[in-house]
Amino acid sequence: MLPLHDDQPTRLRPWVTVSIIICCLATFLWQLSLSETDFDRAVFSLGMIPSVLIGPHFLPTELRVVPSIFTVITSMFLHGGWLHLLGNMLYLWIFGNNVEDSMGHARFLAFYLICGACAALVQAYAAPMSDVPMIGASGAVAGTLGAYLLLHPRARILTFVFLGIFWTFIRLPAVVVLGGWIALQFANAIGTQPDTSGVAWLAHIGGFLSGIMLIGVFKYRTVKFFGRSRSGPWGKS
Repeated sequence: MLPLHDDQPTRLRPWVTVSIIICCLATFLWQLSLSETDFDRAVFSLGMIPSVLIGPHFLPTELRVVPSIFTVITSMFLHGGWLHLLGNMLYLWIFGNNVEDSMGHARFLAFYLICGACAALVQAYAAPMSDVPMIGASGAVAGTLGAYLLLHPRARILTFVFLGIFWTFIRLPAVVVLGGWIALQFANAIGTQPDTSGVAWLAHIGGFLSGIMLIGVFKYRTVKFFGRSRSGPWGKS
């Protein structure tokens, strides 16, 4: 299933959501401008490496661009390929605007970065001796999905469904789309060693759960869970 659009209008323009997408795109274009060697150096310098962040290892001096703790932030703006980037940005574009609408611009930026940092830490503590750098906005985007699920579980999501030779577009409840997404993350995490290269499934789970736990702290008081109110600081409607 590939979500394409939701039916939840917003009252705030999603400046932060759009800005994050632009920053991630610009960063990836910068990555593409590098040689293969420098591309790898950027990933190791700015990606989150568990054994460097919380383990006993250190990067060579020439790769220490930022303090290791900062890589929980810098890593979420790097991507490994176009599919990696576009997949993350599609989900952020669909679901980020409504979450931003529920809490405002500054709070959403803080929420997004904290969810991404929590996701990185979950991955790091799951495999503290791993030397594999983790990059991508997936953890922060997963936090946004977790928040959206609590805010608008009954929203209708236009979804592309492909089953072998059969494909169609169908509107599904957000609880089905996002519930299916997180179930897939758990299913893949069970069968994958956290210290191997590939998709950081545990980071996705950590980000998603962070979003669920933090949305109550960051949303406006007038915004209710489960789609019962569409209010923001402007009052009820």
